Amino acid sequence: MKLIRLFSSDDYKGEHNYIRNQRRYEIARTVIYFGISAFVFVLGIIYTKTRMNLLTLVAVLGCLPACKSLVSVIMFCRFKGCSEELYERLKPYIDKNTGLFDMVFTSYDKNYETSHILVADKTILGLTENASFDENGFKKHISARLSADGVKDEVIKIFKDTDKYIERIKNIDADSFVKENPADDRIIKTLKAVSL
Repeated sequence: MKLIRLFSSDDYKGEHNYIRNQRRYEIARTVIYFGISAFVFVLGIIYTKTRMNLLTLVAVLGCLPACKSLVSVIMFCRFKGCSEELYERLKPYIDKNTGLFDMVFTSYDKNYETSHILVADKTILGLTENASFDENGFKKHISARLSADGVKDEVIKIFKDTDKYIERIKNIDADSFVKENPADDRIIKTLKAVSL
């Protein structure tokens, strides 16, 4: 079993089991935050023999970051990420090709959950296990974000069929992954920035 990371970072976004690990981190952090507030509250009562003290105010203010953390727990509990079965199927094809796992893109209207995303030569290929995934809405949302970051003329295609996705990955020119493409790096940074 992997240890829960002590610090959350965008560097971990895109790794397999990111959502599961981040969910554990958020739950642990939330419990600690509420625990500290409860401890300060009880300490104030023990020390002053009344609730009406400065430590009660500190405990109540300490609930603000705890509640914010609780919202993160709720968000991460809504999504499951890439299944182990799908990961095992994709594993032989992602050794040489880099990609992003467990990405959840948030917008004002909808959330878009993808199991895997591959970026090569300004082409974004994705696979989702969500049958109700709105590809057109996703394209508009990501295109607008990429446009704001100076990336234009990207191609976005999201697959719901694993076999077709694997076939498409096989057909990508191997040179696309060998050569350095600054646009691909910007795309990956933007995708990480607009995801949960």
